[in-house]
Amino acid sequence: MPPVDDAPTQAVARHSHVPFAQGLFDGQIAIVTGGATGIGLATVRVLLELGASVALCGRTEVRVIAAAAALAMEFGERVVGVACDIRDDAQVAQFVSATLERFGRIDVLVNNAGGQFPAPASAISSRGFEAVVRNNLLGTFNMTREVAVRAMIPQHGGSIVNVTANVSRGFPGMAHTGAARAGVENLSMSLGVEWATHGVRVNAVAPGIIESDGIKQYPPEFIEAGRRRTPLKRLGTVEEVAYAIVYLASSAASFITGTTLRVDGGASLWGDLWDIPEHGTDATGIAGAQR
Repeated sequence: MPPVDDAPTQAVARHSHVPFAQGLFDGQIAIVTGGATGIGLATVRVLLELGASVALCGRTEVRVIAAAAALAMEFGERVVGVACDIRDDAQVAQFVSATLERFGRIDVLVNNAGGQFPAPASAISSRGFEAVVRNNLLGTFNMTREVAVRAMIPQHGGSIVNVTANVSRGFPGMAHTGAARAGVENLSMSLGVEWATHGVRVNAVAPGIIESDGIKQYPPEFIEAGRRRTPLKRLGTVEEVAYAIVYLASSAASFITGTTLRVDGGASLWGDLWDIPEHGTDATGIAGAQR
Protein backbone atom coordinates (compact mmCIF):
# COMPACT_ATOMS: atom_id res chain seq x y z
CA MET A 1 0.00 0.00 0.00
CA PRO A 2 1.47 3.43 -0.91
CA PRO A 3 1.99 5.98 1.85
CA VAL A 4 -1.29 7.55 2.89
CA ASP A 5 -0.20 11.02 1.84
CA ASP A 6 0.27 9.82 -1.76
CA ALA A 7 -3.39 8.86 -2.16
CA PRO A 8 -5.42 11.57 -3.92
CA THR A 9 -8.42 10.94 -1.67
CA GLN A 10 -6.26 11.54 1.39
CA ALA A 11 -5.18 15.02 0.35
CA VAL A 12 -6.37 17.48 2.96
CA ALA A 13 -4.99 20.92 3.68
CA ARG A 14 -3.28 21.23 7.04
CA HIS A 15 -4.37 24.39 8.83
CA SER A 16 -1.68 27.03 8.77
CA HIS A 17 -3.24 28.59 11.85
CA VAL A 18 -5.60 27.60 14.62
CA PRO A 19 -9.20 28.44 13.58
CA PHE A 20 -10.16 30.00 16.91
CA ALA A 21 -9.87 33.50 18.32
CA GLN A 22 -6.49 34.19 19.85
CA GLY A 23 -6.63 34.41 23.62
CA LEU A 24 -9.69 32.15 23.85
CA PHE A 25 -8.14 30.30 26.79
CA ASP A 26 -6.11 33.13 28.32
CA GLY A 27 -5.62 32.53 32.04
CA GLN A 28 -7.12 29.02 31.94
CA ILE A 29 -5.40 25.87 33.16
CA ALA A 30 -5.81 22.56 31.34
CA ILE A 31 -4.84 18.95 31.95
CA VAL A 32 -4.40 16.63 28.96
CA THR A 33 -3.83 12.93 29.60
CA GLY A 34 -1.96 10.97 26.96
CA GLY A 35 -0.61 14.36 25.95
CA ALA A 36 2.81 13.39 24.63
CA THR A 37 1.77 11.98 21.25
CA GLY A 38 -0.95 11.97 18.61
CA ILE A 39 -4.30 13.56 19.38
CA GLY A 40 -3.23 14.48 22.90
CA LEU A 41 -0.13 16.33 21.76
CA ALA A 42 -2.07 18.17 19.06
CA THR A 43 -4.63 19.23 21.68
CA VAL A 44 -1.92 20.45 24.04
CA ARG A 45 -0.43 22.58 21.28
CA VAL A 46 -3.76 24.15 20.31
CA LEU A 47 -4.58 24.99 23.93
CA LEU A 48 -1.15 26.57 24.40
CA GLU A 49 -1.51 28.59 21.19
CA LEU A 50 -4.85 29.91 22.50
CA GLY A 51 -3.34 31.09 25.79
CA ALA A 52 -3.88 28.22 28.22
CA SER A 53 -1.32 26.77 30.58
CA VAL A 54 -1.20 22.98 30.25
CA ALA A 55 -0.12 20.05 32.41
CA LEU A 56 0.23 16.98 30.21
CA CYS A 57 0.77 13.45 31.44
CA GLY A 58 1.37 9.93 30.19
CA ARG A 59 2.75 6.63 31.40
CA THR A 60 6.12 6.83 29.61
CA GLU A 61 8.21 9.37 31.52
CA VAL A 62 10.89 9.84 28.84
CA ARG A 63 8.28 10.59 26.18
CA VAL A 64 6.30 12.96 28.43
CA ILE A 65 9.36 14.92 29.53
CA ALA A 66 10.62 15.19 25.95
CA ALA A 67 7.26 16.47 24.67
CA ALA A 68 6.97 19.05 27.46
CA ALA A 69 10.55 20.21 26.96
CA ALA A 70 10.02 20.70 23.21
CA LEU A 71 6.83 22.69 23.83
CA ALA A 72 8.50 24.75 26.56
CA MET A 73 11.02 25.99 23.98
CA GLU A 74 8.09 27.76 22.33
CA PHE A 75 5.63 28.39 25.18
CA GLY A 76 7.88 28.68 28.23
CA GLU A 77 6.65 27.88 31.72
CA ARG A 78 3.02 27.53 30.62
CA VAL A 79 3.58 23.82 29.94
CA VAL A 80 4.70 21.00 32.23
CA GLY A 81 4.89 17.25 31.68
CA VAL A 82 4.56 14.62 34.41
CA ALA A 83 4.55 10.81 34.25
CA CYS A 84 1.24 9.47 35.55
CA ASP A 85 -0.54 6.13 35.20
CA ILE A 86 -4.23 7.05 35.24
CA ARG A 87 -5.12 3.52 36.40
CA ASP A 88 -3.43 4.27 39.73
CA ASP A 89 -5.49 6.37 42.18
CA ALA A 90 -2.42 7.51 44.10
CA GLN A 91 -0.58 8.70 40.99
CA VAL A 92 -3.67 10.55 39.76
CA ALA A 93 -4.09 12.29 43.12
CA GLN A 94 -0.42 13.26 43.16
CA PHE A 95 -0.56 14.63 39.60
CA VAL A 96 -3.69 16.70 40.28
CA SER A 97 -2.15 18.03 43.50
CA ALA A 98 1.02 19.03 41.67
CA THR A 99 -1.01 20.79 38.96
CA LEU A 100 -3.01 22.74 41.55
CA GLU A 101 0.14 23.64 43.45
CA ARG A 102 1.79 24.98 40.31
CA PHE A 103 -1.14 26.70 38.61
CA GLY A 104 -3.74 27.22 41.36
CA ARG A 105 -6.80 25.89 39.50
CA ILE A 106 -7.93 23.53 36.72
CA ASP A 107 -10.45 24.77 34.14
CA VAL A 108 -10.22 22.10 31.44
CA LEU A 109 -9.64 18.35 31.55
CA VAL A 110 -9.08 16.34 28.37
CA ASN A 111 -9.15 12.59 29.02
CA ASN A 112 -7.28 11.34 25.97
CA ALA A 113 -5.16 8.51 27.43
CA GLY A 114 -6.12 4.99 26.40
CA GLY A 115 -5.17 2.04 24.28
CA GLN A 116 -6.27 -1.31 22.92
CA PHE A 117 -5.30 -4.08 20.51
CA PRO A 118 -7.26 -5.68 17.64
CA ALA A 119 -8.57 -9.17 18.36
CA PRO A 120 -11.82 -11.13 18.03
CA ALA A 121 -13.58 -11.52 21.37
CA SER A 122 -12.98 -15.27 21.41
CA ALA A 123 -9.23 -14.59 21.50
CA ILE A 124 -9.28 -11.97 24.29
CA SER A 125 -8.38 -13.29 27.73
CA SER A 126 -10.15 -12.00 30.83
CA ARG A 127 -6.86 -10.40 31.84
CA GLY A 128 -6.55 -8.64 28.47
CA PHE A 129 -10.16 -7.47 28.63
CA GLU A 130 -9.66 -6.13 32.14
CA ALA A 131 -6.44 -4.32 31.17
CA VAL A 132 -8.18 -2.40 28.40
CA VAL A 133 -11.21 -1.56 30.55
CA ARG A 134 -8.97 -0.37 33.40
CA ASN A 135 -7.03 1.86 31.04
CA ASN A 136 -9.86 3.29 28.96
CA LEU A 137 -12.75 3.41 31.44
CA LEU A 138 -11.46 3.21 35.01
CA GLY A 139 -8.51 5.51 34.26
CA THR A 140 -10.84 8.09 32.73
CA PHE A 141 -13.09 7.94 35.78
CA ASN A 142 -10.14 8.23 38.17
CA MET A 143 -8.88 11.43 36.58
CA THR A 144 -12.36 12.88 36.05
CA ARG A 145 -13.43 12.33 39.64
CA GLU A 146 -10.20 13.71 41.10
CA VAL A 147 -10.21 16.87 39.00
CA ALA A 148 -13.91 17.51 39.56
CA VAL A 149 -13.86 16.97 43.32
CA ARG A 150 -10.56 18.77 43.95
CA ALA A 151 -10.92 21.69 41.54
CA MET A 152 -13.96 22.13 39.30
CA ILE A 153 -16.82 21.56 41.74
CA PRO A 154 -15.29 23.80 44.46
CA GLN A 155 -14.64 26.59 41.95
CA HIS A 156 -18.12 26.04 40.41
CA GLY A 157 -16.96 25.71 36.83
CA GLY A 158 -14.98 23.65 34.37
CA SER A 159 -15.14 21.64 31.18
CA ILE A 160 -14.26 17.95 30.74
CA VAL A 161 -13.84 16.33 27.32
CA ASN A 162 -13.43 12.56 27.06
CA VAL A 163 -11.92 11.01 23.95
CA THR A 164 -13.79 7.80 23.11
CA ALA A 165 -14.15 5.91 19.81
CA ASN A 166 -16.72 5.08 17.16
CA VAL A 167 -18.87 2.66 19.18
CA SER A 168 -22.31 3.71 17.97
CA ARG A 169 -22.77 0.33 16.23
CA GLY A 170 -20.69 -1.77 18.59
CA PHE A 171 -17.00 -2.47 18.02
CA PRO A 172 -16.58 -5.95 16.54
CA GLY A 173 -12.91 -6.87 16.39
CA MET A 174 -12.16 -4.86 19.52
CA ALA A 175 -15.00 -5.71 21.92
CA HIS A 176 -12.90 -4.87 24.97
CA THR A 177 -12.36 -1.25 24.00
CA GLY A 178 -15.89 -1.02 22.58
CA ALA A 179 -17.28 -1.90 26.00
CA ALA A 180 -14.92 0.51 27.76
CA ARG A 181 -15.48 3.41 25.37
CA ALA A 182 -19.25 2.95 25.46
CA GLY A 183 -18.90 3.17 29.22
CA VAL A 184 -17.04 6.47 28.87
CA GLU A 185 -19.76 7.79 26.58
CA ASN A 186 -22.44 6.85 29.12
CA LEU A 187 -20.32 8.30 31.93
CA SER A 188 -20.14 11.58 30.02
CA MET A 189 -23.94 11.68 29.75
CA SER A 190 -24.42 10.80 33.43
CA LEU A 191 -21.93 13.34 34.74
CA GLY A 192 -23.21 15.97 32.33
CA VAL A 193 -26.46 15.79 34.31
CA GLU A 194 -25.05 15.24 37.80
CA TRP A 195 -22.51 18.05 37.64
CA ALA A 196 -24.54 20.63 35.71
CA THR A 197 -25.59 22.19 38.99
CA HIS A 198 -21.89 22.77 39.77
CA GLY A 199 -21.25 24.53 36.46
CA VAL A 200 -19.18 21.60 35.19
CA ARG A 201 -19.78 20.46 31.61
CA VAL A 202 -18.85 16.92 30.49
CA ASN A 203 -18.75 15.93 26.82
CA ALA A 204 -17.01 13.42 24.59
CA VAL A 205 -15.35 13.29 21.17
CA ALA A 206 -15.43 10.04 19.18
CA PRO A 207 -12.74 9.95 16.49
CA GLY A 208 -12.86 7.63 13.51
CA ILE A 209 -9.65 6.35 11.91
CA ILE A 210 -7.10 9.08 12.46
CA GLU A 211 -3.66 9.42 10.90
CA SER A 212 -1.59 9.37 14.09
CA ASP A 213 1.05 7.39 15.95
CA GLY A 214 -1.64 5.04 17.26
CA ILE A 215 -2.50 3.48 13.89
CA LYS A 216 1.00 2.05 13.45
CA GLN A 217 -0.01 -1.04 15.46
CA TYR A 218 -2.60 -2.00 12.86
CA PRO A 219 -1.96 -3.74 9.51
CA PRO A 220 -1.87 -1.41 6.47
CA GLU A 221 -4.77 -3.41 5.00
CA PHE A 222 -6.92 -2.51 8.01
CA ILE A 223 -6.18 1.19 7.64
CA GLU A 224 -6.93 1.11 3.92
CA ALA A 225 -10.17 -0.78 4.54
CA GLY A 226 -11.15 1.88 7.05
CA ARG A 227 -10.41 4.65 4.57
CA ARG A 228 -12.58 2.98 1.91
CA ARG A 229 -15.44 2.60 4.38
CA THR A 230 -15.33 6.26 5.41
CA PRO A 231 -17.72 8.40 3.33
CA LEU A 232 -15.18 11.24 3.06
CA LYS A 233 -12.67 8.66 1.71
CA ARG A 234 -9.70 9.70 3.81
CA LEU A 235 -8.27 9.42 7.29
CA GLY A 236 -8.78 12.19 9.78
CA THR A 237 -5.91 14.27 11.14
CA VAL A 238 -4.96 14.77 14.78
CA GLU A 239 -5.54 18.50 14.34
CA GLU A 240 -9.14 17.95 13.25
CA VAL A 241 -9.83 15.95 16.41
CA ALA A 242 -7.98 18.49 18.55
CA TYR A 243 -10.12 21.31 17.17
CA ALA A 244 -13.30 19.41 18.10
CA ILE A 245 -11.97 18.83 21.61
CA VAL A 246 -10.99 22.46 22.03
CA TYR A 247 -14.38 23.64 20.76
CA LEU A 248 -16.23 21.55 23.35
CA ALA A 249 -13.85 22.75 26.08
CA SER A 250 -14.35 26.40 25.15
CA SER A 251 -16.95 28.99 26.07
CA ALA A 252 -18.34 28.63 22.53
CA ALA A 253 -19.89 25.34 23.70
CA SER A 254 -21.16 26.71 27.02
CA PHE A 255 -24.68 25.29 26.45
CA ILE A 256 -23.47 21.82 25.46
CA THR A 257 -23.07 19.03 28.00
CA GLY A 258 -23.51 15.26 28.06
CA THR A 259 -23.10 14.89 24.31
CA THR A 260 -20.69 13.04 22.01
CA LEU A 261 -19.32 14.70 18.90
CA ARG A 262 -18.28 12.20 16.23
CA VAL A 263 -15.22 13.19 14.22
CA ASP A 264 -15.16 10.25 11.81
CA GLY A 265 -15.85 11.44 8.26
CA GLY A 266 -19.29 9.84 8.44
CA ALA A 267 -17.96 6.36 9.23
CA SER A 268 -20.47 5.82 12.05
CA LEU A 269 -23.25 6.13 9.48
CA TRP A 270 -21.97 3.83 6.76
CA GLY A 271 -19.62 0.90 6.18
CA ASP A 272 -18.15 -1.65 8.57
CA LEU A 273 -14.71 -3.19 9.08
CA TRP A 274 -16.00 -6.55 10.30
CA ASP A 275 -16.87 -9.21 7.73
CA ILE A 276 -19.88 -11.43 8.44
CA PRO A 277 -19.11 -14.90 7.04
CA GLU A 278 -21.63 -17.32 5.59
CA HIS A 279 -22.87 -20.00 7.97
CA GLY A 280 -20.42 -22.89 8.22
CA THR A 281 -17.40 -20.86 7.04
CA ASP A 282 -14.54 -19.45 9.05
CA ALA A 283 -14.81 -15.87 10.21
CA THR A 284 -12.39 -13.58 8.42
CA GLY A 285 -12.31 -11.02 11.22
CA ILE A 286 -11.57 -7.41 10.40
CA ALA A 287 -12.38 -6.90 6.74
CA GLY A 288 -9.33 -7.09 4.53
CA ALA A 289 -6.87 -7.36 7.40
CA GLN A 290 -6.47 -11.14 7.16
CA ARG A 291 -6.89 -11.63 3.44
